[in-house]
Amino acid sequence: MSISLLVASNDEHFREMVRENLLNLQNAKVIAEYPEVNTNLYIRVLQDLERHPEAALVVDLSFDPESAIPAMQKVKQAVPELYIVASNFQADGETVLSCLRAGANDFLTQPLKRLEFRDSMQRLESTPRRVSTTGSRLGRIYTFIGAKGGVGTTSLAVNFASVLAQRKQQTVLLDFDWTSNDLAMCLGATPQYTLMEVGENVSRLDQALFEGFVTRDPLGFYLVGPPDSLEQRGYFTEPMFREFSTFLVEKYASIVIDAGRGINDDVVLSAMQASNMIFLVVTQEFASIRNAQRYLAFLMRMGFTHDQVKIVINRYQKKHDMHVASLEQVNSTLNQPAFFGIPQSPAFLASLNKARPMVADRQAAGELDRIFRSFVDKATGVKKEDVAKSA
Repeated sequence: MSISLLVASNDEHFREMVRENLLNLQNAKVIAEYPEVNTNLYIRVLQDLERHPEAALVVDLSFDPESAIPAMQKVKQAVPELYIVASNFQADGETVLSCLRAGANDFLTQPLKRLEFRDSMQRLESTPRRVSTTGSRLGRIYTFIGAKGGVGTTSLAVNFASVLAQRKQQTVLLDFDWTSNDLAMCLGATPQYTLMEVGENVSRLDQALFEGFVTRDPLGFYLVGPPDSLEQRGYFTEPMFREFSTFLVEKYASIVIDAGRGINDDVVLSAMQASNMIFLVVTQEFASIRNAQRYLAFLMRMGFTHDQVKIVINRYQKKHDMHVASLEQVNSTLNQPAFFGIPQSPAFLASLNKARPMVADRQAAGELDRIFRSFVDKATGVKKEDVAKSA
């Protein structure tokens, strides 16, 4: 039997020790690491279990046991069949009992000792585990981030959310492009409230209060973004987003985020960490491809995988010249195949001028509408017959 571990710890040294101990075991590997043990840990765990349902979880409680134990308990409640190994420097009876009550199947004392770790992994191997066959009922987060300005990130995010809303999904569209703040303009909306009000009330947020703060588009999705004043950017913080995202995925089917190009922004980075799928939007311009290469390198260093980050080529053209890269050049330079190509079309510009999503007028959009919906189908894993039922 192989061992696949998810490791949650605020301490890089602990995560490194787990990796080193696994080197002594056959067919054992860490498939995901979480650098924070917090209230939305269960979201990340559920997302990774969709891809690796056989995995077990190791949770380091030492940084803050009072918050880590409830976080572990929330994971167990979400996935009762998940095998969890808790770890702490303290190993007194009360600490171990608290972990077991919270759902831990095993306990390891820190610092980790090779023999004790091996014995724990043997217990894991010998314990019958029921692989979950039920999909997560949490909402899914899709984040669009541009490799540079002007690649069409906002247009893709707007239309993606619009298609989901047309398919009767409860959808929220978030604008995290603090500088441009273009989503409202693209939709012809004049929001009364912003992320500042959300941040001020995030600890008491319920669905009625939230929907009172946001703008509802005629297509049915909800929109909320930053204030117009740039001085107010710092108010919506990364801890606020963590709490906010937990609320969103429990209440809404889909959350679509326009992240602009702020890849090193704390809130954007946290959004990408919580995302089921990240779309890195590029064009075939060489400057865009070069920046995408830098962005991918950064994301890989931050622990993301190629499976999480999808390359979307906007304004895709099959014919190329000395000014644009070919598809083969894009794939080779970015070291992964492009996920989807969306062709150049005057329908996008026309929709911007009308301040309405391109997919809102399917007849006017023509072939681009069909292609874009194929992109949404592929991204969400929806089959044609399911689309027909929801239409």
